Amino acid sequence: MRTIAKAPKNGAVRGAVHRHEHLSKEGLLERAFTFAFRGLVYAQIWEDPEIDMEALAIAPDSHVVTIASGGCNVFSYLAANPKAITAVDLNPAHIALNKLKQTAAQRLPDYASFRSFFADADRAENVDLYKHHLRDHLDATTRAYWDARDWSGRRRISGFATGFYRRGLLGRLIGFAHFLGRMYRIDPGEILKAQSREEQRAIFETRYAPFFEKKFLRWLVDQPAALFGFGIPPVQYDLLKADDAQGITGALKSRLRKLACDFDLKDNFYAWQAFGRGYGKHADAPLPPYLQAAHYGEVQSRAGRVEVRHQNMADYLESMPAQSLDRYVLLDAQDWMTDAQLTRIWSEITRTARPGARVLYRTAAAPDVVAGHVPPTILDQWQYMDPAQLADWTRRDRSSVYGATHLWTLKPHA
Repeated sequence: MRTIAKAPKNGAVRGAVHRHEHLSKEGLLERAFTFAFRGLVYAQIWEDPEIDMEALAIAPDSHVVTIASGGCNVFSYLAANPKAITAVDLNPAHIALNKLKQTAAQRLPDYASFRSFFADADRAENVDLYKHHLRDHLDATTRAYWDARDWSGRRRISGFATGFYRRGLLGRLIGFAHFLGRMYRIDPGEILKAQSREEQRAIFETRYAPFFEKKFLRWLVDQPAALFGFGIPPVQYDLLKADDAQGITGALKSRLRKLACDFDLKDNFYAWQAFGRGYGKHADAPLPPYLQAAHYGEVQSRAGRVEVRHQNMADYLESMPAQSLDRYVLLDAQDWMTDAQLTRIWSEITRTARPGARVLYRTAAAPDVVAGHVPPTILDQWQYMDPAQLADWTRRDRSSVYGATHLWTLKPHA
């Protein structure tokens, strides 16, 4: 009898997201988000790893602690040659994906097979690669995840034969956006044929921008649940909505304009994901560092430095000795946190931080969510990065998703 795996319960996500009574409007939205977040959300991460590595200034003795998400940045950081990387996540699907990438880096026979698996991610031979090179080297939990069948009855590993980047909550939301575009006779992939930045901008302004004036779209994105596919819980939705004078529609339009127009397509793999639903197929298609041929040897030889843990970041930090870590990547998770949660995690970051430690994170809106929310006795031990440098990193982040980038460094006397 064929069985379909049940999505694992995730009490840790509930603890991170739920702020309101369950029968209130806000509480119902939070619980709906938790339900949506049970399975795979991000097939790939949406924070530019090259900006991360520049901001973090990773050194050979660095121990990086990061939220795992889709794992692209976890393994891209290996190009910077850190001593160790600990990747934590509350989502079991993200943990399984990170462990699959780690095993693939160590066990697949060559770069061509590694690229086929994670860059193309839509070839039938990828399932054979899994069976012959990866399956027997995975831990039992990870192997069971990829062998199990999803809601459609297909084994999860088959996603790498049919288009993995079309899966997950975000992949399906991008697919739905493409469907809506075609309903209005807009070809989402048209911009990928542009030959210059000027042509990219012309296509966006004449073909894509009017899409945001459609009444149905404006109504749809005005529903917080519509953006769950971006991994945006209700509290972060409110921050994003307040970040633009035209509300949520204006915020989404301005960020898509940046993604479509502000970077050359030959350099921006995020644009290919958004408009093409996968990385480009041509030999010189833009790829994240861990998938680039130039870094394959580094990723392969250093993959054993990565530790993947299904754990809350604060719980992990509490388990570590004082002054044992020095690079922290919180993605946008602090947008979700209460003051008490922020204080807890910053207390542990400060306790475990070695001299020269750096904390990097992003926010949906421009304002910082840490300053003024963490007690001065903790935050006064840290120095906020020059705002001009932060603005430059935000401007150059090719994912184009966030309102701001933030970096703190531990003061020498702390």
